[in-house]
Amino acid sequence: MKKLRNYIGGEFSNSENHNWISSFNPASGLEICKIEKSDFQDVDNAVKAAKDAFDEWSSKTFKERADWLIKIAKGLESRIDEIANLESMDTGKPITIAKEVDAKRSILNFEFFAEIISDIETQEFEMRDATNIVIQKPVGVGALITPWNLPLYLLSWKVAPAIGMGNTVVCKPSELTPMTADLLMRVIDDVNLPPGVVNLIHGDGEVAGSGLVSHDGIDLVSFTGGTLTGEKVATSSAKSFKKMSLELGGKNSSIVFSDCDLERTLDDVVRAGFLNQGQICLCGSRVLIEDSIYENFKKRLVEKVDGLKMGDPFDESTEIGSLISKEHRDKVSSYVDLAIEEGGEILTGLQSGKPIGFEGGNWMNPVIIEGLSVNSRCSTEEIFGPIVTIHSFSTEQEVISIANNTDYGLAGSIWTADIEKAQRVAKSINSGMIWINTWLHRDLRVPFGGVKKSGMGREGGRWSLDFFSETMNICIKDTK
Repeated sequence: MKKLRNYIGGEFSNSENHNWISSFNPASGLEICKIEKSDFQDVDNAVKAAKDAFDEWSSKTFKERADWLIKIAKGLESRIDEIANLESMDTGKPITIAKEVDAKRSILNFEFFAEIISDIETQEFEMRDATNIVIQKPVGVGALITPWNLPLYLLSWKVAPAIGMGNTVVCKPSELTPMTADLLMRVIDDVNLPPGVVNLIHGDGEVAGSGLVSHDGIDLVSFTGGTLTGEKVATSSAKSFKKMSLELGGKNSSIVFSDCDLERTLDDVVRAGFLNQGQICLCGSRVLIEDSIYENFKKRLVEKVDGLKMGDPFDESTEIGSLISKEHRDKVSSYVDLAIEEGGEILTGLQSGKPIGFEGGNWMNPVIIEGLSVNSRCSTEEIFGPIVTIHSFSTEQEVISIANNTDYGLAGSIWTADIEKAQRVAKSINSGMIWINTWLHRDLRVPFGGVKKSGMGREGGRWSLDFFSETMNICIKDTK
C-alpha cells in the first residue's frame, strides 16, 4: 500500500504523529493509498519552511520565477498520462475528462502564468514635479486549499501565480484526492525548485486545514471548496486580517430561449449539467426553457441523458463516472427523495445498478426533475451531483427573476440566436460569469469568481497576479 508523505522544506517527510488516513478509489470502493494525518506541528513545520525560503525566493526577478514555472510545466507534461490515470483513479471520473480537462489544464496553468508574469512591467505616472512608480510585491506565505473535484487543475491554478509573484506556499489538498498533489511535489522535487518555496501537508480539514488557515505565519489564504467550509475559513482568516480569496459553490442556470440552435444547445446543456457527474461548481443544474419549446426540449433532453454511458472510468467510451464518496452520494441522492416530497416528477435516473466489477463504488444515474417550484430547495440549493431541475418561463423578466432567486451567483449560460437579447439578460443576472451559446469556454486571462455565497475575490489572469501581490506606490520628488 502506497503511503503519501508531506513535502516540507524540499523533503518528503513523515508526520510528527505517525497517523494515517486511508484514501479510496470511489469507483470501486477499494483502498488505493494512505496519507499523512498531519497535526498542528506538521503545519507549523511547513509554514516555517515557507518563511525561511521567502526572502531568497521573493528577491528573484519575475523572469527568473517564470523560468521555474516553465520547468514545472515541462515536468508535468512528461507525466501527462500518469496525471490522467491518477486523477481518474482518485476521483472516479472518466479517463477522457481526466486527460482532456485535468491533465492538459494543469500543464497550461503553469505555462500561462509563466508567460504573463514574464510580461509584467513597472508602471510610472509622471507629475509636474515628481514621478510615481507602482510595483507589485509578494504578500508572504500563502495557504492554498483545494477541493476534490478538480484536484491538480485547481492546485496548479493557485500554485503557479502564487509563487510566480514571489510568495512561498503551503498546500493542503483534499484528503479524498491526494495523489496528483503528491505527483506535483515529485515534479517540483525533480526540477530542484528551491526548498521551502512549495510545501504540502496532507490531512483532514478539521485539524490540518483549520490549523493552516489560522496560523499566525500565514499571510494570505486562497480557498476553493464548499460554502459552509468557506464561511469557517473566512471567519478564521478575518481575525488576523489575512488577505483572502474564496471560490465557493454555485447554483447555475442554463437559460434556453426558443430561437436557440436546438441540437447544439441540447448537447451543451447535457454537458453543463452532467460533466464530471455534476461535481463542478460551474455546472448548469437548473435548466430554464422558454415555454414555446419546453415540451420538445424536455423530451429530447431526457433522450440524450438516458443515452449517456455510465461505466468503467478507464474505458474511453464512458461518459458518467462515480461520485467521490459514499457520504456524498447519500447526500446527493437524498435530494431525489426531497424532490418527490416537494412535488417533483423524476423523468429519468430512477433505475439503479452499478457497472460490473464496480459494485463497491459510489454510483448514481443522472437525474432530471420537473414540476418543482422555482423556489423549492432542489431548485435553489447546491446539490453538486448528477441532478438537474427543469422549469419553463415565458418572458425575459421572468427568467431573470428565476436565475437570481438563489443564494449563489457564480456562473450561467444563455442560449439564443439574439445576441443583443442575450447580453441584456446576462447583465441582469447577479453572477460572476455568464456564457452565451457556450459553456465552460475559458480564457485564462479573464476574471473567475462569484458573488453572494459563491465567494469573494477574483482569480485568473491579472486578477490572480493582483491577489497574490501587494501593490505599492513609490513617489520620487524632483529636487532639481
